[in-house]
Amino acid sequence: MGEITVSGGKNTAVAVIPATLLCDEPCTIENLPDIDDVHVLIQILRSLGALVDYVPGHHMTVDPRPATGFHVPYAQSSRLRASYYLWGALLGRCARAEVGYPGGCTIGSRPFDQHLKGFMALGAQIEDRGGMVYARTDERLVGSDVFFDCVTVGGTINVMLAAAKAEGTTVIYNAAKEPHIVDLANFLNSMGARVRGAGTDVIRIRGVQRLHGCTYAVIPDQIETGTLMIAAAATRGDVTIHGCIPTHMEALTAKLLEMGVSVTENDDSIRVRPRSDQRAVNIKTQVYPGFPTDLQQPMTALLCMAKGTSTVTETIFEQRFKFLDELRRMGARFKLVDNTALIEGVPQLYGAPVTVTDLRAGAALVVAGLMAKGVTEIYETSYIDRGYERIEEKLRLLGADIRREPV
Repeated sequence: MGEITVSGGKNTAVAVIPATLLCDEPCTIENLPDIDDVHVLIQILRSLGALVDYVPGHHMTVDPRPATGFHVPYAQSSRLRASYYLWGALLGRCARAEVGYPGGCTIGSRPFDQHLKGFMALGAQIEDRGGMVYARTDERLVGSDVFFDCVTVGGTINVMLAAAKAEGTTVIYNAAKEPHIVDLANFLNSMGARVRGAGTDVIRIRGVQRLHGCTYAVIPDQIETGTLMIAAAATRGDVTIHGCIPTHMEALTAKLLEMGVSVTENDDSIRVRPRSDQRAVNIKTQVYPGFPTDLQQPMTALLCMAKGTSTVTETIFEQRFKFLDELRRMGARFKLVDNTALIEGVPQLYGAPVTVTDLRAGAALVVAGLMAKGVTEIYETSYIDRGYERIEEKLRLLGADIRREPV
């Protein structure tokens, strides 16, 4: 039996860090994950003039008062997807933002037209040219109704950031409901913002003129929790994950139970252990509270050795099955039909050299390596470091034979 504590949430951290630019006083963020995306955002804040005191794995204090910059070049913005939250944060702070296109994993079409639509509804003038987004307003942004054509997590967060200090009230319709959106709202409210309805499909933000400093701890990482749960099931281990929020894991828990895995929940911990032979299941990714797309790839790896044929349908990102070619090297059997993978369970996977294609694919290959017979070599692990805090050390604490070697 092994025990492990989950890190702070990546998806919350990369939204909360840009949000500190809205503050008129220093603020401290606790429980930040020590991951590459956090490090890049710290570099960007410093380049804008903010003072940042960072203790890796513990806390970060940001004094945004000296920050006068509003230009983030493509060389910086392209290093992570969440750089686009600087659009909303800088618009709210400076009434002006010049930020290069975001980077991140290549997992399919990831348009940001809904973000820009939201900014324009608040009165911003937008120019999209040369790989840069230029946004400005002559005075303060003005609250308005924002109707999203589709559910967008990034768009919801960006409009929340821009509207926090806008004049009047902004109402976001068809808003996303993910836990990190609720956490961002709680952080903004801790600074004196007036955000209501986060976690529902209608969010109301009444703009304020000033935001005061605060100390805030981000929620545990939902996706790391799920990855560890899947890894425990893959190795038929008995693992207790501490410091998590079980209600955020209900979609995954339901599928693991359906497979024949024992999952026991407590207030802030989850225990995963073997119960019977693991059966094939059908999965369809959906917006929260449905099955998360970020756990589809690790779960697909687990299903490669489940008895029977599983169906995995990806509805969010159309290129999230690229990693299956790497699993084929390890003996996985599957058939792709449009956005659905038919996974035929095999008795055994075998170690092989594989290459990570994106962040969550990296987690999937780690899960597959834990199940496989022999040695699995995983290349391009920098993708994994963007979202998981020293995952190899945590798995080693649980008994895995895993190590990092220089190439």
